[in-house]
Amino acid sequence: MDLLLFLVLSALILSLAYRLVGRRLADLFSLSDTEDTPAHQLRDGLDYEPARASYLLPQHFSAIAAAGPIVGPILAGLYFGWGPAWLWVILGSILIGGIHDFTALVASVRHRARSIAQVVREYMNPRAHLLFLVFIWFALVYVIIAFTDVTAGTFVAPPSDSGADAPGPAVATSSALYLGLAVLMGLALRHTSLGPVRAKLIFLPLVFVAIVVGPYLPIDLGALLPGANLQVVWGYLLLAYCFAAALSPVWALLQPRGELGGYFLYIVMAAGVLGIAVGAFAGDLHIAQPFFKGWEATDSFGNAAPLFPILFITVACGACSGFHSVVASGTTSKQLRRERDARAVGYGSMLLEAFFACLSLATLMILAQPGGGPSAIYAKGIATFANHALSPLLPAGVDARALLYQFALLCFATFVFDTLDACTRLARYVLMELLGWASRAQAVLATALTLVLPALALAIPRVEFAGKPLPLWQVFWGIFGSSNQLLAALTLLGITVWLARQGKPYWLALGPTLFMMAMTLWSLLLSIGPYLSLWQGGGAIDPLRHFQFAITVSLVGLTLWLIAEALITWRTLRPPQERAAPVLA
Repeated sequence: MDLLLFLVLSALILSLAYRLVGRRLADLFSLSDTEDTPAHQLRDGLDYEPARASYLLPQHFSAIAAAGPIVGPILAGLYFGWGPAWLWVILGSILIGGIHDFTALVASVRHRARSIAQVVREYMNPRAHLLFLVFIWFALVYVIIAFTDVTAGTFVAPPSDSGADAPGPAVATSSALYLGLAVLMGLALRHTSLGPVRAKLIFLPLVFVAIVVGPYLPIDLGALLPGANLQVVWGYLLLAYCFAAALSPVWALLQPRGELGGYFLYIVMAAGVLGIAVGAFAGDLHIAQPFFKGWEATDSFGNAAPLFPILFITVACGACSGFHSVVASGTTSKQLRRERDARAVGYGSMLLEAFFACLSLATLMILAQPGGGPSAIYAKGIATFANHALSPLLPAGVDARALLYQFALLCFATFVFDTLDACTRLARYVLMELLGWASRAQAVLATALTLVLPALALAIPRVEFAGKPLPLWQVFWGIFGSSNQLLAALTLLGITVWLARQGKPYWLALGPTLFMMAMTLWSLLLSIGPYLSLWQGGGAIDPLRHFQFAITVSLVGLTLWLIAEALITWRTLRPPQERAAPVLA
């Protein structure tokens, strides 16, 4: 298959799905056009604040995407070939991930923007509600652990093959400037007559200025802290940022940064698509990776990784993600201006993320011998595509890949930044709900408690494999993928019970529930085997492996308990006319 045909076919399938499946979902749930949503009913200027779909969609998209649609598809492509990864991205996003995101958002809006855990409490029982909250909180903590290390690694990345000078410190500078611009934009929109259109026209170009400035003012922590582990230092600085950002009003950082990041990423996708088109027509871009590599791969620890189920927990956010339901029912439902916007914001953003996953997969497909981690593969590919797009505008012989490589790394960091602070804010919501806290002081304490485990994880010595220390994100990626997909399955399980209680077609969520539950539990049970073999052999076991085992067992236990609670609830379902529960439409 030609690379351009691959991308065009992906876009056509996803567009058709949005038109047909998205419209069917909107009709099935009788979405309203009136502005009678929790964002208006409970407006407080802190968390509840109505936003137009054009403002909310890029914010939601940048919050849910993170590094998932970059790291997951690239890893899956390296393991099994680009074909299996692509098929799961397309089919999973349309039939499972999009339905999961949309139903989670609508369910939350129909229940006063309450979390999915609270919806579970209403339709199941208080015990299931508490279990679900614990599961969500741990899943969010895993996201923070994995993505903090991913971003920190980007800030200490060595110079690229294209000749960029110290891209890590340069990207750190550009990222800091980007966050500063988001705060300034939020203040300008809040306290001046500057409208959203003019704000974008001013601040989006300034983001590109920040990229250009980065190499000239690199934040080089190595000069300040000689001999220190800079990746760990950056990890702690990022956690400090998460603490402050999670406690700020949504208008001050979350909304403007989300919109800036979303439009910035739209531009990245457009540049990538245009570059692929130009390069394909010029005959310079070809698919160099095999469609299918085999039914089994080897993971980071040298263990066997069969395509079923590992593919489905490796791709993660590019096809389905439980984290999306937490965002949808945490921050997005509190800002949805009207129910009709749920089709674009909920279902549409998942398909948009799937297309971004296809673009990420294309960065791997052009490399005959991929080198470096997923962030480096992605940055090199995007730089190559964008260089093709700009080549007609540049003087003969000028190669812009050095600057574009940094541009792509900032794009990568932007995704993760947008998720890190949103994730910390959501974890704060969940922990406060779990403990029954409501005051501002308790919000500060809940945020601090959320960041304790990520801080401890940074302090644990890295696992070595084949004589080289593994990045923390790579150690936790399997756990992140499994917990994330399990959260999606459990969310769909709660949605299934909700729909059944309303006498609605619950099969819409039940099928995806069973598939995701089977794949994720299977993957978790597979991961326990190598640990037990080491333990029985009496060999030395790294502390991180103990940590992994404890997390895995706790995930399996919580899941089986929640399934049991759902089955108990299912047996006691009464016809909808016998209850005075909120109706679906």
